[in-house]
Amino acid sequence: MDLKGKKIGFCLTGSFCTFDKVIPQIERLVEMGADIVPIMSHNAYSWDTKFGPAEKWRKMIEEITGKKILHTIVEVEPIGPGKIPLDVVVVAPATGNTLAALANGLTNGPVPMACKAHWRNGKPVVIAISTNDGLGASAKNIGILHDKALTFMVPYGQDNPHKKEKSLVAHFEYIPDTIKAALEGKQFQPVLIPHAF
Repeated sequence: MDLKGKKIGFCLTGSFCTFDKVIPQIERLVEMGADIVPIMSHNAYSWDTKFGPAEKWRKMIEEITGKKILHTIVEVEPIGPGKIPLDVVVVAPATGNTLAALANGLTNGPVPMACKAHWRNGKPVVIAISTNDGLGASAKNIGILHDKALTFMVPYGQDNPHKKEKSLVAHFEYIPDTIKAALEGKQFQPVLIPHAF
């Protein structure tokens, strides 16, 4: 499937250590001709961390997409009524907190709101997980999302099993392929791919 002209809501949440891997995927999608609507969680939009100031990431994303970042519940709610028409919503990275909200129907921020609004429209959501407790407290939420209609997972695996044995991180380079499959109603396979150690 060609992504040219596809409208993609691209949501980033607060797994700041993965931003340098995720943002190049936004650039790839733009190069493929996709129209990206950037969305960030409250924390991702506003927190300065050891991985860089929030302004750095915001500026980079807005320059790549050519659009202002949506970062409040009020700004993303129009996705539901179709005032912000999207073909697919991507959440990358998706933290444990975000996974919990999505699995349990919470709309406690702009990213869960964007996903809920998009599901309401009967359209696919693609999730690229990044959580230190993927094989712990977040495991049940990942399982729920695997079984949720219109939800598709970017392939993932343990990123550091010897030092962070419960950590799971998506292979972000498969975001475009997962989007293409999701738009056809299919899960890109295989879902579980080991990281190189």
